[in-house]
Amino acid sequence: MAGPGGGPSRRSHTKSRKGCKTCKKRHIRCDETFPQCRNCTKHQVRCDYMDSPTAMVPESPKSPQQPNLLWTPEIDATIELWRQTGEFPFPELRVYPQPQWRAFPKTDLRLIHHLSSISNEMFRNRTSKLTVWTDLMPKFLSIAASHHFVMNSILAFSASHLAWISQSGETRNLAFHHAGVALKGLHEGIANFTKANSDAVLASSLLLAWQATDWRGWASLVTGTKTVIQAMQPWRHESMFADYIAEHSPIPGKSFMNPISSPVSHEARRGHLNTIADIHTSLQRLQPYLSRHDQESKWIDQLRGYLDRLRVSNPPQTAEEQFQQLYALRKWLFWVPISLLAAKRGDVTVLVVLGHFYATALALEPMFSDIGSVFCGNLALQPLEEIIQIVQGYQDQRYDQRTLEISYLIQYPNDVASSYKSRRDWARQQAVETSPVQQSPYGLETLNLDIGNQLAQYSYPPSLSPAFAPSPLTFVPTGMTSGQTSPYLEVPRTTVDGYGASSYASPLGSPAAVPPSYSVPEEHVFNFGMPIGYPSGFVATPIWT
Repeated sequence: MAGPGGGPSRRSHTKSRKGCKTCKKRHIRCDETFPQCRNCTKHQVRCDYMDSPTAMVPESPKSPQQPNLLWTPEIDATIELWRQTGEFPFPELRVYPQPQWRAFPKTDLRLIHHLSSISNEMFRNRTSKLTVWTDLMPKFLSIAASHHFVMNSILAFSASHLAWISQSGETRNLAFHHAGVALKGLHEGIANFTKANSDAVLASSLLLAWQATDWRGWASLVTGTKTVIQAMQPWRHESMFADYIAEHSPIPGKSFMNPISSPVSHEARRGHLNTIADIHTSLQRLQPYLSRHDQESKWIDQLRGYLDRLRVSNPPQTAEEQFQQLYALRKWLFWVPISLLAAKRGDVTVLVVLGHFYATALALEPMFSDIGSVFCGNLALQPLEEIIQIVQGYQDQRYDQRTLEISYLIQYPNDVASSYKSRRDWARQQAVETSPVQQSPYGLETLNLDIGNQLAQYSYPPSLSPAFAPSPLTFVPTGMTSGQTSPYLEVPRTTVDGYGASSYASPLGSPAAVPPSYSVPEEHVFNFGMPIGYPSGFVATPIWT
């Protein structure tokens, strides 16, 4: 049928009757995705769906348009009571001051509940210091009571983990939303930096840096963290993070944004290969003791696969290449400990396995001289030292023969920790002696300019989700054929129990991961190219771009 003027007829369309207010105001079609429509996500604004009663309904994992937040009837009942009473379900965490919980939508409370429940379990079992982040979570929540951008950083961190273990794209979008809001808030906080908001700026910088998956975003946030710590020196002893600042103060004059290529000499490469061989030898000694520890055995296989790929890959020559090759190991440092400790608590086998993960990060640091200490090493040292102290305690008491034997396998991680501290202390001393009064030109103004550029360039930065980053090592080792592995850097799946995410099953053999062959160039959420049965955390193609 001809339209007016004899032209083609106008195509009819169905108006979105339930679209959000922002889309209606902009006269654009709303996709009605809860709790954050895609248009609002793209433009970094809060969607009014977040406040609608529909968004309060527990999400069903079967709904493709809702985040999969791993709801259970028990969690739903706990959060509903929390909303009604305003009483935080985890008083043992001693969060003070507490946010006004009744003001939060149910989705946000679920995200807070996820991380809080994990932290609470670690505190209850006295294992919080054996992880990278759970010991700091009560401080983050306390600061978030008066700084919304810190709360958004926490919400993004939680949503990223839930997206990772549930493989939910909608949960990932929720993480993007909170990360983008947090980054904007951090931008404003730095512009008005004072002693009063310095802890908040540091907390948000740490949380967002932990979530960064691209080189530029991570480098600017970590260099900014160094700048914030320098600015806080006059009152550092009054900071909630005084201990963290003392332990993690970066080397003076050390740059984390060095784009210059650093060729690796043949002698240095031989040393790196010897280090990998030493780690392998220690893992082989550990293997016979894992016959009845299925999860621990599979994770050790993952670590050995990572080392095999590292051994046959080209040595990283730029800081960005170092970031890419270390990325999978770093993610394991965040999530493997909470998986295994939740299942086995203080089991000596679990502790020795985790000790080898942390020790690997320290041992590999010389291979990644530009970023190794800041990206992995300094994060791994403190929990490793806690583990060493606990395991060595087993040697001083009368335990069964097997426990005594496996406890002595902590010797290699102990030697690695001692060597790492010696290298770090020497590097710090050298830096002070060569430039005792040199101040970095990278100040708060430069930091804020970098963050502003990130906001402008990436609009809604996918780099802030830790769950969906690809690995750069795309080769297939000689003799291997293409096949399967997880597209989520081998993050554990969950089997929900008492606190929602305390028990994680192995990612290996997941029915969700059925990828096409490596030779097929198709872009797909499960498109990666790894050999069948070859355990590795590397992902060959960009995921969720």
